Amino acid sequence: MNTKNLQKLIRTARGEIPADLVLKGGRVVNVFSCEIQEADVAVCEGQIVGLGSYQGREIIDCRHRFICPGFIDGHLHIESTLLTPANLAPVLLPLGTTTLIADPHEIANVLGLAGVEFMLENSARLPLEIYFMAPSCVPATHLETSGAILAEKDLRPLLRNPRVLGLAEMMNFPGVLLKDQEVLKKITSFQNKIKDGHAPLLSGKDLCAYLSAGIKSDHECTQLSEAREKLALGMVVMIRQGTQAKNLKDLLPAVVPGNVRRCLLVTDDRHPEDLIREGHLNSVLKQAVDLGLNPILAIQMVTINAAEYFGLRQLGAVAPGYQADLTVLKSLSSMKVEAVFKKGKLVARNGRFLGKVPHSEGFNNITGMNIKNLSLKKFQIPLRGEWANVIGFVPNQILTQKIRHKVQGKNGLLHLNPEKDIVLLACVERHQGTGNVGLGLVQGFGLVRGAIASSVAHDSHNIVVIGREPEEMLLAVKVIEKMKGGLVVVFQNQVAAKLPLPIAGLMSDQSIEVVMAQQKALFRAVSLTGCPLKNPFMALSFLALPVIPELKITDKGLVDVNRFEIIPLMDS
Repeated sequence: MNTKNLQKLIRTARGEIPADLVLKGGRVVNVFSCEIQEADVAVCEGQIVGLGSYQGREIIDCRHRFICPGFIDGHLHIESTLLTPANLAPVLLPLGTTTLIADPHEIANVLGLAGVEFMLENSARLPLEIYFMAPSCVPATHLETSGAILAEKDLRPLLRNPRVLGLAEMMNFPGVLLKDQEVLKKITSFQNKIKDGHAPLLSGKDLCAYLSAGIKSDHECTQLSEAREKLALGMVVMIRQGTQAKNLKDLLPAVVPGNVRRCLLVTDDRHPEDLIREGHLNSVLKQAVDLGLNPILAIQMVTINAAEYFGLRQLGAVAPGYQADLTVLKSLSSMKVEAVFKKGKLVARNGRFLGKVPHSEGFNNITGMNIKNLSLKKFQIPLRGEWANVIGFVPNQILTQKIRHKVQGKNGLLHLNPEKDIVLLACVERHQGTGNVGLGLVQGFGLVRGAIASSVAHDSHNIVVIGREPEEMLLAVKVIEKMKGGLVVVFQNQVAAKLPLPIAGLMSDQSIEVVMAQQKALFRAVSLTGCPLKNPFMALSFLALPVIPELKITDKGLVDVNRFEIIPLMDS
């Protein structure tokens, strides 16, 4: 900013000259005093310059409306929306979200640094402001095959990018506790930056050791006592309310006036149908208010709290000197968004995006599909014991249970009782051409026929598939291979529906309208399998995440997360 611009700001703030824009007569949500203040909001050069009584070259009537800071999601994996950043911006801005802090470790696990660079480039000139955290765990563990390895030296170039704020969720908390040298190098390299955490159920001295490494936040709390302990030890707790993991109801009692400024509301993973049907942070805010949280405190958790934690000093408040990112609400109970301003420009009104998104190119070189030696035999499970270790799916959580189940055989192969809610599960390696296929069993999907498969499988994103018959599982994987990634439902040995995800096997190159049409067809096809889950693909994707207890599947086999090792599927 030069002195001429600064003079203009000062003159406008003093009322000597008209503002560029005035939001007239609104009820300003003051996140500093936790009060509602009736005032005009004056904007000049994309910045808020005053609250009070102002005149402007453009005046927008905001009487009986609430003027809030633009919402900030402090932890989102953009890839979970199945959209590129450029296609996501027109969806989020009408919902009141003006800033994201994204962790691109999904695409990094497929394509490495090239994937991160794609996300930075694709989001560089959007009306939605997107910052990133450098992926800390690529791969997440040694118990799976990923498409890339990002060592500390590979992350160093990201330190120079002003849109990379710090080190993303340190999922390898055992590596921190065991003083793994590569893990410690990454933490040391980012010693002057923010370091996000990921430490489900970590407690006591182990939690103290984790925090001593300089890690400051956690979004993996699932229990009230866990959130309270982490808050008491100085962590910023991100309360997650996403598509799969919904922790708001359980954790909200931990939020009290004394610690609310250390709490954030985040979505983590949000699928497109939820964005269209429910919304984004506006929906989470409404749920929090419905559960009894003071609406101003709730708004703090998606504005000033996030801005201050991530060092975004220009964001998070409706006050002089702050960037004019503004969300206008009809009421604080409904959280219905009427208008959204980004840097003082009207970008959305009454649910419609009004801005422009730059054309994106360069999708052809980021596919990430390399499958070798695929055969029916690899989906058949030899009977090698009387008891099997079964993954127990837990609704609305990414935690799973370890279940022991007595099994039977037929012609030397495992034979499942069709009356039991247990189906075959496989994880097919798709990056290095190893030919690995990890086999398992899962309970809780309610699938009675057909197969469901996805190339979205956190965090290494190999292909994960469930089914009753190996033949249908093989067909589903072949369809995904041909699409270069995607989601598919197979029924009666035929493809019932599919959704191509050609960008790293994670994202579509189409708009949300196209993706939603394809997804609706998928969900109709899912009903043919008997599966009653609202979104089985999201649930399926987390069965391959070997950093969340208790039992998971990777291309190398069954993982006992508590022991952090591969275990046999069957034993005596």
